Amino acid sequence: MLDHTLPLAARADDLVGSVIDSSTSLLARQTHDIVRFAMGAPSDDLMPVELLDRFAARPVPEKYSYGSTEGEPDLVEQILKLQAERGHATTPDRVTVTTGGMQGLDLAFKLFVDPGDLVIVEGPTYTNGNATALSYGAELLEAPLDENGLVVEALPDLVARRGRTPKAIYTIPTFQNPSGVTLSLARREQLMELAARWGAMIIEDDPYGLLRFENSPIPTLNEIDPGNPRIFSVRTFSKILAPGLRVGWVDADPSLQHLLINAKQAMDTCTSVPAQRTVADFLAGGHLEPHLDRVLSLYRERKNAMRVALDRHFGDAVRATDPDGGFFLWVTFADSQVDTAALFEPALAEGVAYIPGPAFSTNGNFHDALRLCFATSTPQRIDEGVARLRAAVDRYRGHQ
Repeated sequence: MLDHTLPLAARADDLVGSVIDSSTSLLARQTHDIVRFAMGAPSDDLMPVELLDRFAARPVPEKYSYGSTEGEPDLVEQILKLQAERGHATTPDRVTVTTGGMQGLDLAFKLFVDPGDLVIVEGPTYTNGNATALSYGAELLEAPLDENGLVVEALPDLVARRGRTPKAIYTIPTFQNPSGVTLSLARREQLMELAARWGAMIIEDDPYGLLRFENSPIPTLNEIDPGNPRIFSVRTFSKILAPGLRVGWVDADPSLQHLLINAKQAMDTCTSVPAQRTVADFLAGGHLEPHLDRVLSLYRERKNAMRVALDRHFGDAVRATDPDGGFFLWVTFADSQVDTAALFEPALAEGVAYIPGPAFSTNGNFHDALRLCFATSTPQRIDEGVARLRAAVDRYRGHQ
């Protein structure tokens, strides 16, 4: 138990942690079979494990030495090539390699947010993003989502009621976490217009952009307005290859790179050199496209299987989003009396895990909703998990 006589910094009270990350430890303590819809990660069978192991084992000079803070040159070169091939051309002075996407978010809020600054966030949104903003003393303004992403047209009224303009806007525009929805092109353009009017930064969190398995892509913010200094893009290989690599990058205005290097040197000096070189070799070997060709068809199959299972076991009792990519369905109960936080323990007892809706809100909203990850399970396993969820709901209602 924490001894509160210790001289804690004021910011310690704002370190809220992550319900999502904590679920990893919780699930590890379970001794019965659990269908795991909670964590947002590819399953082991969808990670290119054999290739990564092969490249990780290669002897490379100075592999275990310190590296350049901005990233290993070979990896930066591959990131530039990757982005150019995907229509997101950038330059070396815009790219800084990070220890996962989370470090990219931490750097963004560290650079742009002072205690008391207003930051617009989506509601619902990624728990860890909110937690990082709060750790730097941000005041969060939760804005609504619909099937076309952040309701940008609602922002002026929300800001007017708050009485001051935001310092930053944190958004996950493509296959949003937890909802899976994608911000429309018109709203992307409108968002950049508002940011310019308010003098605000847009912190664009894009871990899922390469994981589109249906329909045509929408231009990224940087594609719409190349070189816009107010766009700070955070990307990662965690969802594309494997989360344990902890390798990501930020794409930001060149004037920021020296500040990013300074800030990162106060954190970890450099991202793991062995991990960077493993990813660089994987990309240089031309393995990314075959990997994506394989996994995207499976993600599509798993998403469809989850929607079918929800319809089979719940019918009109729930509604779910229908994303074109990414990992998640956002499920809302028609009966608003269902409390997904209270439902969590009965569901775990039945053998299924998810993340309750309130975890994705700074205001404790979305008690009647939950996030399900379809990426981690086969179609058969998905159907079993949804059946267990239905049993948990029936048990929960029986004890109300």
